[in-house]
Amino acid sequence: QVQLVESGGGLVQAGGSLRLSCAASGRTFSSYAMGWFRQAPGKEREFVAAISWSGGSTYYADSVRGRFTISRDDAKNTGDLNMVYLQMNSLKPEDTAVYYCAAENLKTIAVPTTVDGYDYWGQGTQVTVSS
Repeated sequence: QVQLVESGGGLVQAGGSLRLSCAASGRTFSSYAMGWFRQAPGKEREFVAAISWSGGSTYYADSVRGRFTISRDDAKNTGDLNMVYLQMNSLKPEDTAVYYCAAENLKTIAVPTTVDGYDYWGQGTQVTVSS
């Protein structure tokens, strides 16, 4: 079981940057592929970025490639937090959405890029980009 809590959302002007964080609990976190998705009002939840269990593979939606970077920091000591980050640069108004962190117990090079590919989800954090 993995519990996910996102933070770091907020209001930013176009061209600005934000870093989203996802704190993940669970002793087997290092076996999980992680993803970021987003959902704008009236739209379906869509893939943004994903990272494999080892951190060796990353995937991005075409709309964010070159602007967003996903990374992970697995806890090394008991009591440390497992973290997944989404660094978002050159933000655009169309990036406005609720951003969700997702996890799937999957030790493969390839990772899911669809909503159905993940079993665990956070509650989401709002990102608003003003023009």
